[in-house]
Amino acid sequence: MLITLKNILDIAESKNMAVAAFNATSLEGIMAVIEAAEEENAPVILQFANAAHGKYVPLEKIGKIMVMLADEAKVPVCVHLDHGNNFFEIKTALDLGFTGIMYDGSALPFKENVANTRYAAALADEYGASIEAELGAMGAEGAEGAEDNIMGAYTDPELAKIFVEETGIDALAASFGTVHGIYKSEPKLDFERIENIRELTGVPVVMHGGSGISDEDFKKCIDRGVRKINFYTYAAKFVGDAIRKMAEDTSGNLYSHDVFVTARESMKQTYRDAIRVFKNEK
Repeated sequence: MLITLKNILDIAESKNMAVAAFNATSLEGIMAVIEAAEEENAPVILQFANAAHGKYVPLEKIGKIMVMLADEAKVPVCVHLDHGNNFFEIKTALDLGFTGIMYDGSALPFKENVANTRYAAALADEYGASIEAELGAMGAEGAEGAEDNIMGAYTDPELAKIFVEETGIDALAASFGTVHGIYKSEPKLDFERIENIRELTGVPVVMHGGSGISDEDFKKCIDRGVRKINFYTYAAKFVGDAIRKMAEDTSGNLYSHDVFVTARESMKQTYRDAIRVFKNEK
């Protein structure tokens, strides 16, 4: 069942949970996301980060499959563009039937981020889709010391309030101590900041850089207003580990179709585990 980002976040809000947002880069990845959500009977966000993963598969190709399989799913699914940074790819995603888009202008000056986000929001509205945007700065994927470098770039709750009021977005990706990719040291999460951002803006808070956060910290973030959690890097890493072990345990020929099945099953298990945590059941 294909639904919008706003609608799926409304479900999360009603249950005091966070919806898992998993990136896909292949058919196996798409299937793993939907199968995991169906087996856990949970809503899910299936997303594609064109800026990071477009080199592996074109948005125009994978997007069609994402929308088709999401529409056939037995659970609510939002198909979402992750970290869209130009209007061409945002419009491409919307033309393909994506029900959510993210405009990422976090590296821009505040006024320019506001102006561009307002335009992206208007585009999304034309298609009946929802929009996520970002304010603040998160460390680059895998960057050494990234956790320390962003301490002065956390999202300002008062500025976030103005940003949401001037853009009309449906969800805000905020910086409160997470980074993209593999953590080099223990994350330092500012839980009070999450609570203040949620209270002042009135919109769901989005966590980027979900891989490597403890289950306890996930739950603390959810209880304070996080309703969407992006999770990809560890799932991709675990697939690599599973394939490496498979190769070591195989004495004969190693066939591509067996590799694909192993990858899908590994991702599905990781996603099921994450979904269970994000349900935030007491």
